[in-house]
Amino acid sequence: MRIRIVAVGKLKEDYLKRGVDDYIKRLLRYVKITVQEVAEEDINTKPGPEVKAREAQKLQKQLQPPESRYMIALDMRGTELSSEELAQKLESLMVAGKSNISLVIGGALGLDDSILRAADLRLSLSKLTFTHQVARFIILEQLYRSFKIIKGEPYHY
Repeated sequence: MRIRIVAVGKLKEDYLKRGVDDYIKRLLRYVKITVQEVAEEDINTKPGPEVKAREAQKLQKQLQPPESRYMIALDMRGTELSSEELAQKLESLMVAGKSNISLVIGGALGLDDSILRAADLRLSLSKLTFTHQVARFIILEQLYRSFKIIKGEPYHY
């Protein structure tokens, strides 16, 4: 399986960079994983819909064609899954031969509707609000936890 994370913005905080790098290294035992960052738009100088539309254009350039990937968009209004349910979803995708997963993380204002409509799954990490940088760390930890669950390895208690 290949997982490609396409995210708006660069990680700024060193502690998040270290955490994200750690989980990427851990995940490489199970999957091929890459992270592609696109530049954030300035939310202070443009209206929100324009910011999201411009970020969506950048994200779409980094995504594989729809027929060759399964796209998961992080969305606060999306479906909430437990760790076990996320593991089951990933395992079912593998069994179905969907080996290219694109996971899309928006910027400070979230994702444009064009990205959300194109997603195969809209996933919410929680009812809590997280910065998009923290969301990247959380989803990587949950992906790692999912693969530990799939493999029956200790980590999830």
